[in-house]
Amino acid sequence: MTRPGATILEKSANAGGAEGDVDATTSTRGILAPGEAARRFTLERRAPGVAVAGRVERYWITRWDLRGRPDHVQQTLPHPCVNLVVHDGIVGVYGIAAVRDVRRLRGRGAAVGAKFRPGAFAALSEVPMIDLNARPHRLAEVLGRDGEVLERQLLAAGTDDPTLPIAAIEAFLAPRMPERDRAYELVRAVAADMLRRASSTRVSALARDHGVSQRTLQRLFRELIGVGPKWVLRRYRVHEAAERLADADPPSLARLAHDLGYADQAHLNREFREAVGVTPAAYLRGTPPPA
Repeated sequence: MTRPGATILEKSANAGGAEGDVDATTSTRGILAPGEAARRFTLERRAPGVAVAGRVERYWITRWDLRGRPDHVQQTLPHPCVNLVVHDGIVGVYGIAAVRDVRRLRGRGAAVGAKFRPGAFAALSEVPMIDLNARPHRLAEVLGRDGEVLERQLLAAGTDDPTLPIAAIEAFLAPRMPERDRAYELVRAVAADMLRRASSTRVSALARDHGVSQRTLQRLFRELIGVGPKWVLRRYRVHEAAERLADADPPSLARLAHDLGYADQAHLNREFREAVGVTPAAYLRGTPPPA
């Protein structure tokens, strides 16, 4: 049960997974207004099994108990990857939202998700990634008849015991893992490199350092992720900006713009507002993004 005032939990099943994974792209980044979120729900993360770890980054479980308390509207700025989610009697596949994802939490509940690595889901999907990003899809749309079977299994498993839907997803995915795919390996490596590099990194530098042309890198990102590499770099940069603004001792906006490689503070304001819905100054004051 989620306790009032509970914190966001960071749990790893073992040191080699989740938080120990150098290719991991999830942190508390992407959770907008994390201080308020920590008072409303808990977040647990579990490492995937060895058989699927090449494509699944981790599983996540959110739990909340707001009985007798107001509803909570949680907004996130999604990472450049696909999530398979079980929640509220629904199973859905969620691509990358161009804008914020908005969820209203009420009563008592939970959600269980499988977060795939950037570019990992394309080999499994019957839907092109650019279309998958446009709206949530049912499993049958994305995985065909086998998806219908998995959906029934996940609905029967529910979310009270997260080990049940996670086991069903693992059992489904393990025999369907694609053979070695050099295009995916490149996209995965570049996406991980984006997180390690300075925020001012350019696509041309990434392409050069990974031994491909900029055009090839752009094509592969669009095919396997559904967005271009420049879009991913910008999303990661806004994630970092929001995280630093939520610090107990946030930097000045001028300093933040400089540290993240923006041409000027106006550029930071424009990019942040486009993604988050409010300016950095408003976010710093605690103004919630429009739902």
